[in-house]
Formats: sequence, C-alpha cells, structure tokens
Amino acid sequence: MSTPHYAVIGHPVAHSLSPFIHAAFSRQTRIPLGYGAIDAAPEEFDAVLAEFAAHGGLGANVTLPHKQRAAAICGNLSERARRAGVVNTLVRTATGWDGDNTDGVGLVRDLTDRHGQDLRSRKVLLIGAGGAAHGVAPALLDAGIADLFIVNRSGDRTDALADALGEPMRVHPRYFDDLGSIGSFDLIINATSIARSDDRPMPLPGSLIAPRCDVVDLGYGKAAIGFLSWARASGADHTIDGLGMLVEQAAESFKCWHGVRPDTDPVYAELRARESALAVPG
Repeated sequence: MSTPHYAVIGHPVAHSLSPFIHAAFSRQTRIPLGYGAIDAAPEEFDAVLAEFAAHGGLGANVTLPHKQRAAAICGNLSERARRAGVVNTLVRTATGWDGDNTDGVGLVRDLTDRHGQDLRSRKVLLIGAGGAAHGVAPALLDAGIADLFIVNRSGDRTDALADALGEPMRVHPRYFDDLGSIGSFDLIINATSIARSDDRPMPLPGSLIAPRCDVVDLGYGKAAIGFLSWARASGADHTIDGLGMLVEQAAESFKCWHGVRPDTDPVYAELRARESALAVPG
C-alpha cells in the first residue's frame, strides 16, 4: 500500500513549517503519510492542484495567495469555510475537493488554551482584510468579543469583509486614516505584512494600545519581529506571534483528513526550541 500523500500549496512556500509539523503529527499518531510543499503561482494553482490529485494527493493545506481560489474550486464547503469565504484545508473526495477553514479555530485555541486569553467582551482591532483576516474573523466573533474593528489598505476589501460577516452592530469597517482617532483596543491582531521587517513600515499610533492590551501577529519568526517590536515599544501587555496558531490550525487539518486530533503542545515546544537554537550566535 502506498503512503497517503498530502501537501501545502502556496507562493512562496519554501519557508513553510507545515511539512515538519505534519511529520511530527504522523509520528505521534502512528498514521503514515507523506507531506510536501508545492510552490504554485496564482495562474498555476488549478493545474498544480489537478496534477497533485492525479498523482494520488488526498488533502492539502492552502496558503497565500490561493485561499480564495481554493474556496471557488470546491464542490462542498464546511460551515467554517462558507462563513470565512476562503479555504485553507482541502479534502479529496470521489467527486472533487471539499474545503474547510481551520485558521479561526487555530487562532482561538492558541490564544485561549495556550496563552490564557479571555476573549469575551474585548474590543478588537483586526489589521487586514485578506485571506488570513477572513479566516479568523468569524471565530473571533464566535468567541464572544464585543466589537471588531477592521482596517486595511484597500477600503473596498475592508467593506467586503465587514459585509460578509453580517453583524453590523459588532463589526466596524474603518480606514488607515482613522487609526489615530478610533480609540484604543484590548486586543490587536495583525493579519497583513504591515510593519514587518521585510516590508516598508507603516507608522501606527501608540494610542491604539489600551492598558493591558495584547497584540498578536499572525506571522511568525522574522515576519513578526517588526509589528511585535512596535507593540512592545508602545506598551502592549502581551505580544504573541502566529507560531501557535500555525500548529493548532495544522492539527485541525490533520483531524479533517484522519479523524484524529494530535497533541499540539510537544510539537509547539519543539518548534520554539528550534527557534531559540537558531537565534543563539554560534
């Protein structure tokens, strides 16, 4: 019997930790699988996915910039994917692909279970309106936050996400020009490349940080340094990167494919240890 084959598809994707994470889950659960990384430019996505399926691919994680297109090609969407409007997990069926989105549950589990966050009644600022923001916004609302303010470089995309969420009393689209006047927040989540070390920094007012405000960047490693450095300098209480969310959403994808949810703590700890070792000069 051949080993079941899975992959993460994105552009770029060479940096992805997903192959390491799913290999660790495979060893832990004793479920054999092969898991690779496939780089596909936007115009290549459909053909690459078809070739992957033709060679026996049974499931895939989808990352930037393909999450919206992945939703469009699915024959069936889970309730989570339907609400998000984007897909990060594909499951091969006899008739094509089914789609799910595990980003939101991954973020909420990381914040609440690992970091002890109570999301209820919090005023939240979400920076970004792309695939990552679409994936996490419904789960934040379900977790009981009081208000969700959304800002993005493109006002049209901000409005589209707010409209899709369908809760005008709790969801408030705003623009970058409004950041100095919309007050402070209990939780700020960065779902874009804004202020990251590899992008042109966008100055953000420190007035966004309320007392005991926590700040999250959905990126991890070097990608999160710039934004989280701004947050600490502005007085954030806790700063959290997206590594835990990555592991949690991967575990939920693993469950979609295999019916078993792995223990995420040892995998997260191993990744943190690797990160610390790489940061030590030697």
